Amino acid sequence: MKRPTLFVLSLLCLQTGMTAQYWKPLQAEANAEKAFVESPSVVLLDSTSVNVSELGSGTFVIRKVIQVNSEKGALANRVIKYDYDPLTADAKFAEMKIFHQDGTVTELDLKEACDYPAPARAIYWGARQIMMEPGMLKPGDVIDYTINKKGFTYALLTASGENDEERFVPPMRGEFYDIVPFWVTEPTVRKVYHVSVPRSKDVQYEFFQGDCASSVKLDGDRRVYTFSINNALPFGAEPNMVDKFDVAPKLMMSSTPDWKEKSLWFHKVNEDYGSFDPTPEAQAKVNEIIKGKKTEMEKISALTHWVADNMRYSGISMGEGEGYTLHNTRTNFTDRAGVCKDKAALLISMLRMAGFEAYPAMTMAGSRIEQIPADHFNHCVTVVKLSNGEYIPLDPTWVPFNREIWSSAEQQQNYLPGLPEGSDLRLTPVSDPSNHLFKIVADTKLNADGSLSGSFTVCAEGQSDAAIRRPFLQGYAERVERALETELLRVSPQAKVVNWKANDPKNYEKAPIALTMKFTIPDYATVADGVMMCRPLVLSNLYSGVRSFLRVNTDNESRKYGFKDSCSRLIELHETMTLPAGYAWAEGNDAKLNTDTESDVATFRSELKNVRNKMIINAKLSLGKRVYEAEDWADFRNAVKGYKDLADSELVFVKNR
Repeated sequence: MKRPTLFVLSLLCLQTGMTAQYWKPLQAEANAEKAFVESPSVVLLDSTSVNVSELGSGTFVIRKVIQVNSEKGALANRVIKYDYDPLTADAKFAEMKIFHQDGTVTELDLKEACDYPAPARAIYWGARQIMMEPGMLKPGDVIDYTINKKGFTYALLTASGENDEERFVPPMRGEFYDIVPFWVTEPTVRKVYHVSVPRSKDVQYEFFQGDCASSVKLDGDRRVYTFSINNALPFGAEPNMVDKFDVAPKLMMSSTPDWKEKSLWFHKVNEDYGSFDPTPEAQAKVNEIIKGKKTEMEKISALTHWVADNMRYSGISMGEGEGYTLHNTRTNFTDRAGVCKDKAALLISMLRMAGFEAYPAMTMAGSRIEQIPADHFNHCVTVVKLSNGEYIPLDPTWVPFNREIWSSAEQQQNYLPGLPEGSDLRLTPVSDPSNHLFKIVADTKLNADGSLSGSFTVCAEGQSDAAIRRPFLQGYAERVERALETELLRVSPQAKVVNWKANDPKNYEKAPIALTMKFTIPDYATVADGVMMCRPLVLSNLYSGVRSFLRVNTDNESRKYGFKDSCSRLIELHETMTLPAGYAWAEGNDAKLNTDTESDVATFRSELKNVRNKMIINAKLSLGKRVYEAEDWADFRNAVKGYKDLADSELVFVKNR
């Protein structure tokens, strides 16, 4: 890369306290040096300094120095943005300078900075962005900017304050935590994080999934922690990888002793506020819902589904109770709208009115939560205590019109209940693949002209059931016809639905979905000189949305990191295809297409045989988890690849001469 001029280099070294060695990235590693040279831009310094008060709030100084190497880099840095949430923090540009190759310096006018509502979708809680425009940049220019921020790092369940200064104090008053990603998205010469805390605070920390230089020093009545890395390259992601927080370098710090203390605090906050106090109107509805229900699971299921189906997800500010303090029963039952914490709160209230012990829980949808008690949460759910003393999680946000009461798209996920006795982190269990059955049984006829006709029946359960059932529950009736036609059109643009029938799709609690469709598909097979070629209908794109594993890239033979699918799943495919008179399956294919791959993680079996004038196809794929370790890859890949290879294979039928 182009080196800064001597003037720029000297000035930046002086300002940052860095020695010249940091401006010679990875001289000993030719491949890394190449990455610095060829990158459109390079981060020379990425620094965050935090001064923590006794109340737990922090004063942040965020500084970034970026060298532009090419026109692409100039374009990428033409606008500098920073996100913050005014409920818990305030952020402003403190300085921005451009160091030019000719030795001149341009200092931008901070009055030109913009502060505006951040783009939002689904949740509209007033997040904001600040932005400055460096203007036209040229290769060799260096941008040096500083942002001053006041407040605290927060989970999605943010807290509200009583006055302007109070909003900067963390909800768990006096406690400080931070979660610092130490991976980089472009070559970075130096990344450093400083935090100064009162000596009276005991701060625990851990650096995960990598190495860094670290130190702890005493400075009067304060402790100063410093963590840094030099000459870092962008983190190399893999397809379908677990969240970066689970595999990439990160620092976690917290002054909270353990998760039990957080659990006790979360419980007390909501009990003191009266979040779950009953109301006569809600009690009457609870009595109506559980009438005739005999077992505890029948009652729990009925209440969970009522809240899931009847409370809209609407992420707007609703005044007092916007944070860890959940909105009360009257608000939630009257408005019937809110985000995850509001749906969880209403379910807790209704469960208590039905005689159960129920409490809120915080969780992280998408990544792991560590034992360092830093609030890595973005979702709120419910836990209920069964008669045997066991707590089970419920999620009314993720199970509308779903036969589950806890979405298995959240299996293997950490959560922290706010219990009166306190709790450590818990982990949701793996859901058996049979709980998410997707089964197609087809009876088809391949005609001499290449057309395919017949019928198929789809049966599903759990997450698979929810996906198949969805068109029947959303929108107008004519959309159902359109949705069914769309599924056939995935197979062929000429496909036509002759008729269909289904068990009552709106009564999802009564039975799993069962849908039968009769169809015709002209020109389904390729026909030429006594030979016909086609794929089995059950291995086509029919309901491909349910087969999420098809989106997992199986090209690489090995993986470095864990990976994930949407859910554990069991796929069963059965087709009996009647062949035209005189045609038979070409010999030699059975050895290739009949497979048996079995492991604890994933299993795939297929069997194809020609019996008289019928082609019989059976295939079964079982995928055991949602989140997999890297060492699971070989077994998972073998099973999924076996399925894909079979689905991509054309069956060849030859007419007897």
